[in-house]
Amino acid sequence: MQLEEIKSTFLKYKETSLFHRYITNNHIEPLIKNLSKFIKINEIGKSVLKVPIYSLQIGDGNKRILMWSQMHGNESTTTKAIFDLLNTLISNDEYALKILEKCSITIIPILNPDGAKAYTRINANEVDLNRDAQNLTQPESRILRTIFEEFKPHFCFNLHGQRTIFSVGNLNKPATVSFLAPAQDQKCSITPNRMIAMEVISEMNKVLQLIIPGQVGVYDDTFNLNCVGDTFQSKNVPTILFEAGHFENDYSRDNTREFIYISYITALNYISKSNITGSYYKPYFNIPENGKCFYDVIIRNTKLNNDSKTVTDIGFLFHEKLVDDKILFVPKVDVIGKLDSFYGHKEIQANNCLTLNEHANKLEIGSENVFVIINNEKISLFSK
Repeated sequence: MQLEEIKSTFLKYKETSLFHRYITNNHIEPLIKNLSKFIKINEIGKSVLKVPIYSLQIGDGNKRILMWSQMHGNESTTTKAIFDLLNTLISNDEYALKILEKCSITIIPILNPDGAKAYTRINANEVDLNRDAQNLTQPESRILRTIFEEFKPHFCFNLHGQRTIFSVGNLNKPATVSFLAPAQDQKCSITPNRMIAMEVISEMNKVLQLIIPGQVGVYDDTFNLNCVGDTFQSKNVPTILFEAGHFENDYSRDNTREFIYISYITALNYISKSNITGSYYKPYFNIPENGKCFYDVIIRNTKLNNDSKTVTDIGFLFHEKLVDDKILFVPKVDVIGKLDSFYGHKEIQANNCLTLNEHANKLEIGSENVFVIINNEKISLFSK
């Protein structure tokens, strides 16, 4: 498929009932019910709080792909894109039929429904499921492992979201989408199955560079066998980490959702059409590693009080709060100091003037501020 065709299908099959950041079982269960007319739905277990966890199966091909999303409950962008993908796959469009002819796909849309409802990374027992791949102390971890062992996938797609702090290398480019072929040993050896994962990532990157040039990164590949991706890779199954990141002014992650969808379609097309051996893995190493060079807002060249001769910078990070089933972004002062090596998704030039909080008091680390006052002008920290 050509890129323009993929973009067109996204608009055609986008699941409009899913939007912004708060996605829970309550949002997806009506969609699952409708999809049951076309695909196989299973309740594969329950969470700590006895909430159902579902698997969705589609396709009849010999190439088996396992996908799971919201292992971290507050990382929902990839889940939105899953339902866009499913709407596409049940469409009977020719390219969708070709994917389903060659591939069998099992998807767990929300692995951590308790964390999704509470909008937290962890589950109801306050365990990070992505550090429980060996001990399997949590029901959600055991459910994923059981599906992995029963389905015996040829590919695993481990679907996540990443913070706004991530850059592509040390450049003023946000890591809008990041990938990783996880390590499977301490030496981070380039094994045959990692090479296969790298080849698929290279194909996705090639397409994404046409629409978000310079905004694709590679996530840190430090080996940790407690992580699910590293564990599945160590079992010689090509595993790909997807990280949905920040795009300009897209705190709802509804633009990034399209780039993740494009990645899904590109990967599935490539897998369905190709005998992937890992021979074309080398372009993977041309993708820059993620840096951590961003703040949500930086106020440049400011004073903290009238008597000071020191000019400094102030870096704010947006913290996410669940209020009445909506996600609100709260700017907090994270650092005060010169930030010459950092970038702001929004930058405000204070021109050596005093900056105060909206109550005309001194700014302090950890304080919440929606507005600031610079040279007696009240300024919003949110982009227009």
